[in-house]
Amino acid sequence: MLANATREAAKPATKPTTRPALALRIPEPAARPGEPADFSRLRLSEAGAVRRPPIDAAPESIRDLAYDLIRVLNEGGEPVGPWAPELPSAVLLAGLRSMLVTRAFDDRMYRAQRQGKASFYMKCTGEEAIAAAQAAALESTDMCFPSYRQQGLLIARGYPILKMMGQVYSNTLDPLQGRQMPVMYSSREYGFFTISGNLGTQFIQAVGWAMASALSGDSRIASSWIGDGTTAEGDFHYALTFASVYRAPVVLNVVNNQWAISSFQGIAGGDEAPFAARGIGYGLPSLRVDGNDFLAVYAATQWAAQRARANLGATLIEHVTYRAEGHSTSDDPSRYRAADERSQWPLGDPIERLKQHLIKRGHWSEDRHVALQEEVNKEIRAIQREAEACGVHGANQTHSPKTMFEDVFKDADPRLLKQRQEAGF
Repeated sequence: MLANATREAAKPATKPTTRPALALRIPEPAARPGEPADFSRLRLSEAGAVRRPPIDAAPESIRDLAYDLIRVLNEGGEPVGPWAPELPSAVLLAGLRSMLVTRAFDDRMYRAQRQGKASFYMKCTGEEAIAAAQAAALESTDMCFPSYRQQGLLIARGYPILKMMGQVYSNTLDPLQGRQMPVMYSSREYGFFTISGNLGTQFIQAVGWAMASALSGDSRIASSWIGDGTTAEGDFHYALTFASVYRAPVVLNVVNNQWAISSFQGIAGGDEAPFAARGIGYGLPSLRVDGNDFLAVYAATQWAAQRARANLGATLIEHVTYRAEGHSTSDDPSRYRAADERSQWPLGDPIERLKQHLIKRGHWSEDRHVALQEEVNKEIRAIQREAEACGVHGANQTHSPKTMFEDVFKDADPRLLKQRQEAGF
């Protein structure tokens, strides 16, 4: 009797005839291949229209900054509004050069991969202002926990491009001796933490490093970068929890370039609310910034860094930008997005916008810009020839296999020594 009663209770209730069937909404991008690009859903603000609070503003008093878009450069290339930083032309010219070098480096390495000289590559075309401006706003000793599109940080900090190419080619110049993927650089000397393919780990590691810096009485802060898709992963939320609770001195950057490897930012919830708004629930000050505006990125990063150095805690920044190229050399964006998206992106090209600003200031010209581009391209080609002379992918010009037994433990393990001897090294 009891068993029968239990079975009866477990039966699903009869569907009410007066109610509609339940359904799910499957997010879809505004345009697919063969359709015209559509960015009408993008939340924009006028240049100079967003207020700039003091660095000690209470997070709950600046909720609007997670929804508005901090912009400095107007359509004429002029800096307007309270966020406009007073930067010497030398800083801006250095930033422009860093972006041009980054784009030239990307183009040469992409071509090399297509020629079979490298196994893999990832470009950051259209996103160069984020790395270049943040490198200028942060101190060179601050620790960076980047994604695989912040190669501009290393370039802006003066890391040898020859070493970067050596890693892409997997040759004897590779400072990591073939132990990492081609684009996942690492340099403690230049404050560039090893890139992880699982990007979410960078956020929580950056928060942990920042907490350790504070506990040890250091003055260095940390900064980290992830993409929009990674905000849907657990590490993102773990990082925000620790950053909020312990007021870690860290700048947490979400680079919203509109697309993960093949899914648009709406899959991660970007159409429901800006990614910056996720910081509100954790009590973190959150900024949404025009990621193609060098001056706006610099100003927002400077604000967040000053806050961190003043022991006021972490800041979450969403950089609104656009991935102009494929996710990687393994990706074909023409299969999932409109063909004219790049040309229709409303926030323009970061290099062109900074160039126009410098021309407006009277410190640059079209002729000087063309000359600099030629100089940069010549420099990158020369470095490429030097790198390829030391080998390319598949040419068997790599570090000796014996190096796999080195730098594993501080003190060599006897078992590893035995294995090395057995392998003939």
